Amino acid sequence: MSAENKQYLAGIAGYAGYSGADLERILEGHPHVRPVLLDHREDSSEVALLNHPARRQHLPCTSEAVREAGLSVVFLATPPEVSMELAPAMISAGVKVIDLSGAFRLRTPERYQRWYKQTHTQPALLASAAYGLPELCRESIPRASLISNPGCFPTSANLAIRPLLQADVVERGAGIVCDAKSGASGAGKKPSLKNSFCEVQENLSAYAVLEHRHVPEILMVSGLEESELSFTTQLLPVDRGILETIYFRAKNLASVDELLAIYAGQYASEPFVRVYPAGKLPDLRRVNRTNFCDIGAVFDAPSGRGVVVVAIDNLGKGAAGQAVQNMNLALGLPETAGLL
Repeated sequence: MSAENKQYLAGIAGYAGYSGADLERILEGHPHVRPVLLDHREDSSEVALLNHPARRQHLPCTSEAVREAGLSVVFLATPPEVSMELAPAMISAGVKVIDLSGAFRLRTPERYQRWYKQTHTQPALLASAAYGLPELCRESIPRASLISNPGCFPTSANLAIRPLLQADVVERGAGIVCDAKSGASGAGKKPSLKNSFCEVQENLSAYAVLEHRHVPEILMVSGLEESELSFTTQLLPVDRGILETIYFRAKNLASVDELLAIYAGQYASEPFVRVYPAGKLPDLRRVNRTNFCDIGAVFDAPSGRGVVVVAIDNLGKGAAGQAVQNMNLALGLPETAGLL
């Protein structure tokens, strides 16, 4: 039986969070996959009853339950320390694991310690985890037991920056500036003063300046050195969406048409990357609640100034949507299934 004719069960641990809820919503409409809620906390069943009436199946998040139920994939929409605890048991159950936290994105425990300020408790899994940015790392995803879903900011930054470096049109000595703005859902569902209504509404604030934990992902995938990147995040008074404005000094580039041709060539066969024509730039409204990454650019030839604007939904292409895209690749399903 071909993969497209089979029906799969996909478990979601952390279904009460924003990314987990979006996973459930997307899988609800998936033609080949049915979601199952996995209870990994003592109060999980209470949350399930409050927010997910009896129509939704839920199971304990244990290797025994997952194996017995015949799940094919498990999503971990959990904090990094919880993902590190759950991943080995899920892998031992013989399922594909797609982790939406930062637990397995970096390649060494030393880098994890530096940026996450925590000791990595499963260092052996770091080397075997596939980095799940399909447009740039597709070949390693289908054969991996553990797929690490990229961070939302690195997804958009790397899709914009790496083609420029590969085309050798960046004057790297001048550095790249990435000005990144995100909706409040990017901070997660756990209450805090920083993301409360009174702090976010009619406000704009920078955070984690020079120490954002997504920086090493951008460096790892783009090929930049840390000294070449200035990356600053800001919190927008909206619920979802990421808009990044990327500034660079160009070389070997004569026009905006040449700049856009780099992206058009790189992403010509990619269903989820949309390259805008000259004179048009992305915004949040066109990407929210989708799995698209939209890219537009402006270039001033006399000064060599290039500006790239990239937009995604932080809960879509930046989290749940990309996780489903990775699941489709891992299970041999059409990459766009459930997403278009």
